[in-house]
Amino acid sequence: MDQKPFVVEEYVRWSDVDYAGIIFYGSYVRFFEIAETELFRAAGVPYSEVFDRFGIWLPRVHLSCDFKYPARLDDCLRVAAYFTRFGTSSIAINFDVLHVGAAQLAAAGREVLVCVDRKTMRPKPLPPDLLKLLQPFAMNQEEARRHLGLRAVTP
Repeated sequence: MDQKPFVVEEYVRWSDVDYAGIIFYGSYVRFFEIAETELFRAAGVPYSEVFDRFGIWLPRVHLSCDFKYPARLDDCLRVAAYFTRFGTSSIAINFDVLHVGAAQLAAAGREVLVCVDRKTMRPKPLPPDLLKLLQPFAMNQEEARRHLGLRAVTP
């Protein structure tokens, strides 16, 4: 199977922009959440099932974002989500946000989730069955951006 990022399209909404009409930086978290939720669903484990099925939580321990190109009200954004690293108990997810109209990278985000025991909240190894489901969406940044039609972009 050809590995590729999961991609969702979403429009910049009124509640996403600031007084200048440019997307507010915190609004990208909403776009990341939509892409992450749908990524897990596409992998066969919607969040409504993943925690009970595997007896874990996946809290975020890191979130970062670099802003590259301004998006405005009603701009269409294509958000690619893909796994870049599976550790013993952690998962790194990258998000590349393509401004469709400008064909440019609007933002690049990264999250780290840690697998923890639901009772103790202590880190525990990622369940092998979960890893098997997520693996088809693992790739490096260059591969993911190629799928989005982006040339190499410097960090």
